[in-house]
Amino acid sequence: MAERKQTVIDGTTTTYWVYGETASARSNDQSRAHSADTPTIVLVHGFRGTHEGLDLIAKGLPPDMRVISPDLPGFGQSESLAAGNTIDAYATWLRRFTAAIGLPEAPVLGHSFGSIVVCAAVASGLQPSRVVLINPISQPALQGPQRLGSLAALGYYRLTALLPEGAARRVLSMRLVVRVMSEIMAKTHDPRLRAWIHAQHQAYFSVFDSPSGLLEAFHTSITHDTGEYADKLTMPVLVIAGDRDDIVPLTSQRTFVEALPNARLEVVEGVGHLVHYEAWRQADSWVRPFVCAPV
Repeated sequence: MAERKQTVIDGTTTTYWVYGETASARSNDQSRAHSADTPTIVLVHGFRGTHEGLDLIAKGLPPDMRVISPDLPGFGQSESLAAGNTIDAYATWLRRFTAAIGLPEAPVLGHSFGSIVVCAAVASGLQPSRVVLINPISQPALQGPQRLGSLAALGYYRLTALLPEGAARRVLSMRLVVRVMSEIMAKTHDPRLRAWIHAQHQAYFSVFDSPSGLLEAFHTSITHDTGEYADKLTMPVLVIAGDRDDIVPLTSQRTFVEALPNARLEVVEGVGHLVHYEAWRQADSWVRPFVCAPV
């Protein structure tokens, strides 16, 4: 059972969850956070998600590990940043969040848009001992085969941001829109798993602070990619990708990994952009030894 906690970053509240070894601790958290013999990792979820999206990853790691999983600012139970939803604001937030919880050098894991946030934070001064990127956005969204889809989605978010807030929320949360997105990304043929994925997206895909903030966050997500920060990723990096990812093709993931000085790529066959849902056990089997290996 994860323990819900909160901390204030630049005047706004970030809500996060602690899994594993210290999840039931009620005191002396700061000293425990610095315990050298407790493997720890910080998780950063993707666009329009919440920490719930990485819940299976967090719970699947051994109980002797500490897992810190926040809601990104403006999503889930975390307040929006006064600086907005720019990549610089997110990067600064992650640096200050890890410092606030006493884990400035802990390994970090980012999924999808979270991968961009992690890499931007490293480029601006975050110093994690290791980095894990699951389904990273390793190519520009406004270039290549996804350009038209990205532009269409940007138009959709711009139009909804012009509506009164109540109407905008209803449009953004339409079951049909969420279901179409979910159907496109899910690759599993297991009907029970597929139904569960759709339910997860319906429950958590629309828990955001404001339509205007969502537009800004989406614009940030399609105008940046992890490749921008490749020269700063000098620490060990583990990239986990699906060979059927419609958002970022495997060829782009290989090119990104080849540009890094100390990285390896693990590929999940038959899975797309939802490794964290469809292949979390396999992902965890790579994450745990990577995080715990001697630096």
